[in-house]
Amino acid sequence: MSKLRNILLLLTALPFLLSAQAIPDSIAAPTLYTRHLVSTPVPPVGNDSVRLGKKSFWRASAETVGFNIGLWAFDRYVQKGHYAYISLNTIKENFKHGFEWDNDHLSTNMFAHPYNGSLFYNAGRSNGYNFWQSELFAIGGSAMWEMFMECEYPSTNDIIATPVGGAAIGEVLYRTSDLVLDDRSAGGERFGRELAAFIISPMRGFTRIITGRAWKKRSTPGRRFGVPPISVSLSLGSRMLVFQDDDNLAKAGAAARIDIEYGDRFANSSKVPYDYFSFLMELNAMKTQPLLSRVEIIGRLLSRGIISEDKCGLSVGMYQHFDYFDSDTISDEPIPGNLKPCVVPYKLGTPASVGGGLILRYAASPRWSLDAYLHANAVVLGGILSDFYRFYHRNYNWGSGFSFKLGLNLNFNNRFSINLANRFYKLYTWKGYDPDIDWSLTPGGEPVNVQGNTSHAIFSHTELRADYRIWQRLYATIGLDWYYRTSTYQHMMYFTEPINWGVSTPIIDSHQVGLHLMLTYAF
Repeated sequence: MSKLRNILLLLTALPFLLSAQAIPDSIAAPTLYTRHLVSTPVPPVGNDSVRLGKKSFWRASAETVGFNIGLWAFDRYVQKGHYAYISLNTIKENFKHGFEWDNDHLSTNMFAHPYNGSLFYNAGRSNGYNFWQSELFAIGGSAMWEMFMECEYPSTNDIIATPVGGAAIGEVLYRTSDLVLDDRSAGGERFGRELAAFIISPMRGFTRIITGRAWKKRSTPGRRFGVPPISVSLSLGSRMLVFQDDDNLAKAGAAARIDIEYGDRFANSSKVPYDYFSFLMELNAMKTQPLLSRVEIIGRLLSRGIISEDKCGLSVGMYQHFDYFDSDTISDEPIPGNLKPCVVPYKLGTPASVGGGLILRYAASPRWSLDAYLHANAVVLGGILSDFYRFYHRNYNWGSGFSFKLGLNLNFNNRFSINLANRFYKLYTWKGYDPDIDWSLTPGGEPVNVQGNTSHAIFSHTELRADYRIWQRLYATIGLDWYYRTSTYQHMMYFTEPINWGVSTPIIDSHQVGLHLMLTYAF
């Protein structure tokens, strides 16, 4: 449900994001280079920022607590989830036992829980608190849920992923809803804007209703941030996947991609978190593949310009990252052969990641330009596909590590562009199975408080994309993706089939190639 909500919210918001007058390319290009801007950037009007920055601790706290109680009631009395049958004894046991690693689905732990964290976060944000202060509401809401609202033991991964990933998703949704709202509107337009903002950021929409802001008409837009430079592109087309094994299994289907760039990535200096961010979402309509295949958020926390000239600029900064990659089997039968026990190519989530980044721009002439970036990040918490760990809903290992992101964008005469990028992740499980315990636990056995298999793993995603303008803001797009995963498992022996051949410390890798053929519209 949370996946569909986030997909629908972007589609719902697009008409309102595009309602302002678009900037001609001839105006946008000199200051923001090759970006197509949705609307004319304007600063906050009047005292909107001051008024919306007034804090209300008790209202924010009540919304956080109320949401937890409401969600628990739904789980208990509607879904009748076994985990929702709480009592004083379960609460005492949670405090007595303490935290442990849970075994929920990747999509639950890496996406749904951070989305819930975004609701806690926006309880603070919509009641006047800034980015850092709102994070405290996300932490408090997550802690309340883990300790009081479930009869399952509190989760180590949730208390990290929910508030940290929630801040990334929450700030993106809060700023997106800010673009949709306009207190000067009335009638059907006002209702549509308020509804879209509620879908995008439910906690902000709820706050506007209980405070009366949802229907109060003003002479100013009522936007906390005004309208920054914003670009939105939507790509629709087909996607083919090839799993690089002995049989080269392939699948094809429809695909969509949404890219949003908010703010000025080349700003000389900044101390306001998320005054610049990029958001990417990829969707599939393909048998055996998940609907949501990728989400990436890169939010700038602060930056400082090193070089600032008309033709060249270089800045260094701190950035928060949220990454989610999901795939599923494209084969109905296990693949025969040595050291290939898993037919799922990859799964990865990094809901808690932060690091430093360099941004470069260079425009030698009005006809062509380039920009490049390099990010080096510490991954506080991540998860990556496991070939062996199978317990309850979990088929991945938790871990910590690091990542690198680098990319190069070339644009020729605002007609043809080439983008090359790579994302590289290295994760280590630092609390794996005891070597004396059978690693092939099956569902129904006793749960083990571990991150998964003792291992270290690499995941790399390389993408090449080319866009050619065929009519005004409509582009023909071709994209090529290469996904590579390799995992080294320690303290274990793997026996291949059908030959009973033992391999100590197995190293298992998988490759997948994806091809996109799409039409892209830059709004």
